[in-house]
Amino acid sequence: MRLRTYVGPAMPAIYASMAAYLVAQLIALAIPQVLEAIVDGPLADGDRDAIVPLALLVLALGAGEAAMFALRRWLVIGPTTRVEARMRDALYAKLQDLPVSFHDRWPSGQLLSRAVSDLGLIRRWLAFGLVLLVMNLVVIVVGAVVLISMSWMLGLVFLACSIPLWIVGYRFEGRYSEVSRRSQDQSGDLATAVEESVHGIRVLKAFGRGKHALSSFRAQAEQLRSTEIEKARLDANIWVWILIVPAVALAICLVLGVQLAAQGELSVGQLVAFFATAAVLAWPIESIGFLLAFSLDARTATDRYFDIMDSENAVRDPERPAALDAPRGELAFTDVHFRYQDSPERFGDLLDGVDLVLRPGETMALVGLTGCGKTTMTALTTRLYDVTSGSVTLDGVDVRAFRREELRRHIAMAFEDATLFSASVRENVLLGRPELTGDAAADPAVAAEAERVLDEALRIAQAGFAYDLPDGVDTKVGEEGMSLSGGQRQRLALARAVAAKPAVLVLDDPLSALDVATEARVEAELRTVLASTTALIVAHRPSTVMLADRVALLEDGRITAVGTHSELLHESEHYRFVISSLEDEERRAQAEASDLIDGEGLESRPTASVATRPAEQTEPKEAIR
Repeated sequence: MRLRTYVGPAMPAIYASMAAYLVAQLIALAIPQVLEAIVDGPLADGDRDAIVPLALLVLALGAGEAAMFALRRWLVIGPTTRVEARMRDALYAKLQDLPVSFHDRWPSGQLLSRAVSDLGLIRRWLAFGLVLLVMNLVVIVVGAVVLISMSWMLGLVFLACSIPLWIVGYRFEGRYSEVSRRSQDQSGDLATAVEESVHGIRVLKAFGRGKHALSSFRAQAEQLRSTEIEKARLDANIWVWILIVPAVALAICLVLGVQLAAQGELSVGQLVAFFATAAVLAWPIESIGFLLAFSLDARTATDRYFDIMDSENAVRDPERPAALDAPRGELAFTDVHFRYQDSPERFGDLLDGVDLVLRPGETMALVGLTGCGKTTMTALTTRLYDVTSGSVTLDGVDVRAFRREELRRHIAMAFEDATLFSASVRENVLLGRPELTGDAAADPAVAAEAERVLDEALRIAQAGFAYDLPDGVDTKVGEEGMSLSGGQRQRLALARAVAAKPAVLVLDDPLSALDVATEARVEAELRTVLASTTALIVAHRPSTVMLADRVALLEDGRITAVGTHSELLHESEHYRFVISSLEDEERRAQAEASDLIDGEGLESRPTASVATRPAEQTEPKEAIR
């Protein structure tokens, strides 16, 4: 019943398919009546000429039955595939709408199994299982009436023998439902394991952990195999009853039928027609077990589908959204508190009363020790998460008052972990400019503007390597851009953020994978962009701090100091400690890179810091003090 919203448009076709199947089965039930006429008529009288018309009638009925079966399939295949497509579209739209916190909790393999295997199962059940289950029950009832009309005694014996089937079927349903759900959940877990191992293949190979991953996969696969065997055992048990009970019923009816025929209460033709009718009913009866299991699997798949569709989305668009035609770019955090949904209460808030204002056109660097909440703070700007309390505002308007689509047009983000899509460089970079892509690009003026924006974004991000790819900027970068280096992916992700032309640019350490020389060129180009754009930059390297007009220090969930780099070095001991720690990490990374280059026999390159700073600012914290 929960599927009716999606299945509604297909119901006329399903009903028509049921009607076609019912006509086919009624034709099949009519054939024994013709056989009775043949046996008791021409065969008993020895009139060979009279057999031909009746035989042709059987042939015509058989052809009609086949045509109805073909019609049943033709009627239902198209509409049910459209049902599957609608459900998959709705599921994908729901996944896109659900907040990041939902995706943090759900393994991707579970989502994938629901979107593919579960929906495929539901579609097959609608086209095949539902039609046959309903109509086979109808055919059994009609057939039983026909059998009783031929011989009430044989008909009642045949029906009495079916009672064990209903008892066994009732017991089967409860046990099979539980095992079916467990099997489908384990399939999702196995899909997650495969996806993780494929995405992490470089790590597994680098650490020589392929055998460990295989061992873990085998354990999960064996668990699923055991569950599938349990399903098969339950299925086999009901099949035993479904095959034996009708056979026993036919044997009893055969003994009684022969006695009735010998006593003259039944003609030979009636006896033949009775067993021919019972043979027609054999498939509907035998199919009940399979169709019942099929229906239980489909019910489980439906439950799993609505596990996602029923998920509550706390990050929703407002009923009466605000709008900004020309945002100035003032970004403010006011008494912001935030705790992750699954975080224990005793750990307190990760952000505990953050207050910070970014003036229009200002570049603010956000620094702090690892794990203090810098990345989380940036995620609140575009409502990837919502604040627990307090507010984040854009030009004085709470970001929760905007439609998410509009908010994310005004605020663009570039993440440290650069994710690209299996598409061309052009499509990845212009992802935030839908008005320049797709059908709109057919307009020469739009195409020219798209090229200009693309060229500018690639130049600023120092991603000119894209033009040297096999197909230039139309080269597909492969799944998650893994055909590119980490630095190349990061530069394209930065170009994507720049190309969006936002009022506020949020950068979460976007240059961490770049070498010193490339970083210097990117920073020089970024200065031209940041001159007219409000920017919040999470800094994990001292050189990144130099891009900022002011620096905010995040400590213990609060902003404890705001000022220029020089002011904070003079006034804040914790800031000096953070900066010296960042410099120590940067020097270690540069030394390791230099050792690696020398070890490979390549030309060693200088690794001097790009930022020009007084000597005392690059010393460890003891010297700074």
